[in-house]
Amino acid sequence: MFVKKLAAAILAVLAVASSAAAQAPTRIEQFKAWGAYFYQGSSGKVCYVLTVPDPKQLTPAKVNHGDVFFLVTQRPGQNISYEPQAMLGYDLQAGSKVSVKVDDRNFVLFTKGRSAWLENAAEEPALVAALRSGKSMTMGAVSKKGTQTGYVFSLSGISAALKKIETCR
Repeated sequence: MFVKKLAAAILAVLAVASSAAAQAPTRIEQFKAWGAYFYQGSSGKVCYVLTVPDPKQLTPAKVNHGDVFFLVTQRPGQNISYEPQAMLGYDLQAGSKVSVKVDDRNFVLFTKGRSAWLENAAEEPALVAALRSGKSMTMGAVSKKGTQTGYVFSLSGISAALKKIETCR
C-alpha cells in the first residue's frame, strides 16, 4: 500500500514538473561568468544572457541581498536588439535610480518593484557595446528600506554569451 502511494506521489510530482518545465528557462551554455539561456514565451523563444555579482563584493556585506542578476535579453522577432535589465532580490525604493558603471561609462536605470531598465532605451546599444568591451561593471541601488547597495560583476564571457544567442530563435 505504501509503495503504491509513494509511486503515485512521484508520478504526480513528475507530471507537474514536466508541465512546468515547458516554461522554465533552459541553459544553452556557460561562458565564464555569463550564461546563455532561453525560455519559450507566448510569442516564441526568448533568449538572454545572465550573470550574478561577485559574492565577496556585495555592499553592505551584512545585509541579505537575495538573488541579484544582470541580464541582457534578445527581444523576440527583432534583429539582434538587446534589452539590458537588473533584477534584485529585494524591492527597490520607489522613484529611485540604479546606477551602472562599465569602466568609465555611466548609465542610469529606472526602477519598478525589484527590476530596473535603462531610462533612455536609445542607450541600450551603447550599454551592450560597453559590456562587450569593458573590463568591469559596478551597480548601485537603493532598497525600499533606504539601504544603499552595491555590486561588482565580471564581464568575462559576455561577448561569447551574446554571440551564442545571436542565432537563438
